[in-house]
Amino acid sequence: MKSNTLKHVKYSAIALAVTLSMTACSLEGDDGADGVQGPVGEQGPVGDQGPIGEQGPQGDNAGTLTRIATVPLGAEVTGIFLSEEGDLFFNVQHPSGTNTATNSVNEMPINTGTVGVLAGANFNNLPVTLPNSPVPSSDEEKQLVMTAIGQYQVLGQTGDTFDADLPEGLGHIYTLDGAELVLENDMPDFNGFISTADNEGYLFSNWEELPGGMSRMKVEKDQFGMWEVTEAMMLDFSPVWGTAANCFGSMSPWNTPLTSEEWVVNSSVDTTTSPSWNDPEAVSTNARLGRMWQMTAPDAPNPYNYGYIAEVTEPLADEPVIVKHFTMGRYEHENSTVMPDGKTVYLSQDDTGGVLFKFVADTAEDLSAGTLYGAKLTQDAGQNDPATTGFTVEWVELASGDNMTIRAWIDEYNGIGTDDYVDGQSSYITMADVQAWADGDANYPSVEDGGSSVTAGQPMDDRVVFLESRAAARLKGATAEWRKLEGISINQKRAQEAVEGVDTIEGEVVQNAYLYIGIADIDNTMTDGEGDMQLSARVKDCGGVYRARLEAGYNISRIEPVVMGGTYRSSLTGAERCDVNQLSQPDNVIVMNDGRILIGEDGFQENNTLWMYEPANK
Repeated sequence: MKSNTLKHVKYSAIALAVTLSMTACSLEGDDGADGVQGPVGEQGPVGDQGPIGEQGPQGDNAGTLTRIATVPLGAEVTGIFLSEEGDLFFNVQHPSGTNTATNSVNEMPINTGTVGVLAGANFNNLPVTLPNSPVPSSDEEKQLVMTAIGQYQVLGQTGDTFDADLPEGLGHIYTLDGAELVLENDMPDFNGFISTADNEGYLFSNWEELPGGMSRMKVEKDQFGMWEVTEAMMLDFSPVWGTAANCFGSMSPWNTPLTSEEWVVNSSVDTTTSPSWNDPEAVSTNARLGRMWQMTAPDAPNPYNYGYIAEVTEPLADEPVIVKHFTMGRYEHENSTVMPDGKTVYLSQDDTGGVLFKFVADTAEDLSAGTLYGAKLTQDAGQNDPATTGFTVEWVELASGDNMTIRAWIDEYNGIGTDDYVDGQSSYITMADVQAWADGDANYPSVEDGGSSVTAGQPMDDRVVFLESRAAARLKGATAEWRKLEGISINQKRAQEAVEGVDTIEGEVVQNAYLYIGIADIDNTMTDGEGDMQLSARVKDCGGVYRARLEAGYNISRIEPVVMGGTYRSSLTGAERCDVNQLSQPDNVIVMNDGRILIGEDGFQENNTLWMYEPANK
């Protein structure tokens, strides 16, 4: 085993004291093309907070929020992961490049993508109550990770080479042949940890941009709770034509990382994959699209190679094996969570007009074949306040499939270059194709009738379900109205005990377990007064967290609000803003063994927060 010491880890071998100092997936296909990401500008001054208005009712689930940590200027809280041993990992995504203050553990600024851990704290053995970490006030505090418990230790940052153990640089994305650097990615997201011995294991981290990636670091913890990185690598996605916008993720019950590819579809509620994917002008002017073409050059990138849940099936091998599960659909994946049965999977789509999906595998611990469903919601009659309004859920069956069959459909779109582009037509699946499938037509429509040039006139099949999943789900009656449907999470032990009656948590009887869902933005298609979701815009951009009780067979039939953000009216501008002492665009959610939940913000606050929330009814 190597003994390389991460250059950032500088500390004295003393026991840590508990201190009172302490995306996030924001890439969306329908919000227009983004240019090259420039440096984050200096944060403007925050105006005086006006009086907080009367908060609406939170319902029976009202509980307590505790501020566990805040992250530096410009950053989101991403990658929350709680290990079996109680170690809490989380990342600082795209912090401001102007941050210069240095933390006490690593003696370094946090001004680029950062993967880290809350050292010296065991989240499986917390006090019943914790003090709130203060809202940063000084310029120095605003540039650091401030914590209510433990100390934030940086494990790695964008570009780190770990004493030449990773010469290509952490988070750096290269062409498929490894010859050319495409992107210095500063957007770490999901973390997953696999323990290999006491105080030792491998930490997997997503890197969310186009193109994307995943890193693996071997980490070891000493007797004082401090960590050391002894190995580091970027996983090789070239056998699956690379990867894109690796957002949040999860660990499967059989201990394999599942990474979510987000913002690759470039569609909206009323469209499928944009025909501009091979438009020469778009390829040359859209930075993200251009990088995808650069990654696969000289071959043209097939858009249907991206937008899935990918499983690292041999995570501890010298060369981990990546398998993309086309069976769970192609859309802007934020997160997938596999239930303890190893078959049932709930999946979230982070977009305007998104769908809540469910996948049921044919065989436990094998996601390569199964059936995909979309959720049809019915809103509580006579209600529209997000804090109290719930939804009943019915599942619309879309189709059954397997990776091998879907792979063959994907391959039909290989080799489509910019010279194949015809204005007003598409080589890719069109809405006319999806409508023909939904109508039960025998054949795909002709090009003249709006069909794709690849499938025109061919016998109908189920490819639209797995390659244009949102459009297929909507036309079959599923609700495509969620806005920024984010993290989706359970506690495996609590879920198994509640559903199967297995005694998994010593000293506690779990009668009910829940699937928790973060919603960053209750707006747009959720509040437009149309369709299945017709909520008021009372909390609008602040978002909230929902949950669904797990029933027999790990089914869910009802979704209810748990905690919502709150607004106040600025005394300077009169505009509504999210209250700093309540949620602001919750992104991802983790459920602890004791039923409390951890929530990371992707919000508008000057310093986004990592919250702990204790529901009144767990």
